[in-house]
Amino acid sequence: MPAVTTDNLLELPRVPVPDPQASTPRRVRAVTSAPQGFEGEGFPVYRAFAGVSKQALDPFIHMDQMGEVDYAAGEPKGTPWHPHRGFETVTYLIDGTFVHQDSHGGGGVITDGDTQWMTAGSGLLHIETPPESLVMSGGLFHGIQLWVNLPAANKWNPPHYQSIEGPQATLLTTPDGGALIRVIAGEVGEYRGPGSTFTPITMIHATLSPGAQVTLPWNPRFNALAYVLSGRGTVGTDQRPLDAHQLAVFGDGDSLTLAATERPDNRTPNLDVLLLGGQPIREPVFTYGPFVMNTKEEVVQAFEDYQKGKLGVIPANPVPHLGA
Repeated sequence: MPAVTTDNLLELPRVPVPDPQASTPRRVRAVTSAPQGFEGEGFPVYRAFAGVSKQALDPFIHMDQMGEVDYAAGEPKGTPWHPHRGFETVTYLIDGTFVHQDSHGGGGVITDGDTQWMTAGSGLLHIETPPESLVMSGGLFHGIQLWVNLPAANKWNPPHYQSIEGPQATLLTTPDGGALIRVIAGEVGEYRGPGSTFTPITMIHATLSPGAQVTLPWNPRFNALAYVLSGRGTVGTDQRPLDAHQLAVFGDGDSLTLAATERPDNRTPNLDVLLLGGQPIREPVFTYGPFVMNTKEEVVQAFEDYQKGKLGVIPANPVPHLGA
């Protein structure tokens, strides 16, 4: 799991440790396991938020862990051209390469540790597909796609695209150097990630060595979620077990704790976990397919606008598409 790393963790800034006498640890409210499914042209995913209430997830809507899968030559798959409206898609690629293009002029190549942040807003078409070289060679593919809701006032904003290259992430460690903390968006103490978001959120990819523990300050106005990408550990001060493809939902407070077990699983020596928090929007949400709106009527309108070509057209020079 390369993502972004460093040769010497002890050279990194130390994450601030909350004062145990002045902070309120977040307790774990629930742990859920992600079922497997398929997305796009058939690439395997884990549905990370399955079985969790909208209220607990707000402002997040949906998240897939894509892979981890080691493709043979000719097997890599992507998505066909499809529409979105009313939210932001965040694609964080840990292993492999994806090419993105949208009808609003955004796009590029995302690879190990890069993040593609696309604000669909009022609507667009886009495609995500492996490059021809990866299709020919095969190889490891692993990433995350997260959907972040937009407030009603911002659902009609013009589409926007930002590319966050892996080395742009803010890298931190713990006082003992036992963990690598990649801040992609939001703040951890005085440190801030490069991601710019309409909806205030925090997004962190942390890698903990066996036996390491992390306690992070957390915005008390945000919710808090921890999803294990690989490995085995515990969450909360009561050390609730958390394995690969499981999600922990935290309660209120201003700090959260996680730790890696001394005895990792057979696949990886470390605990890799995605930490998410966001300011709840607390508005009605109606989702269907690729649209996230406030009412059923708005989703119906989105489908009608898509059918009329109002969400954009496929560019004259589109990314080569598998099977096209």
